[in-house]
Amino acid sequence: MGHQDRLQKAVDQNYEVFRKQLPGLLETNQGQFALLHHGEIIKFFVTVQEAVLYGQDNFDDDLYSVQEVTDTACDLGWFSHAVD
Repeated sequence: MGHQDRLQKAVDQNYEVFRKQLPGLLETNQGQFALLHHGEIIKFFVTVQEAVLYGQDNFDDDLYSVQEVTDTACDLGWFSHAVD
């Protein structure tokens, strides 16, 4: 399995975890950005840039993703790796 495939699998897994936890997260972290790694929410951030920088600095495998905690769930997918 190539890096692209591993990355997409990780993003899909992280999104599923996020989606299942979203109702509770809306009560405690609405408007923040969740950083997920290996199917676990690691930390919340005020901006997407902070979340991405944390992911870049802490996960050499790049298998992390970022989701905004909002009542309209959206898969940011590759966006989490496109922000500098």
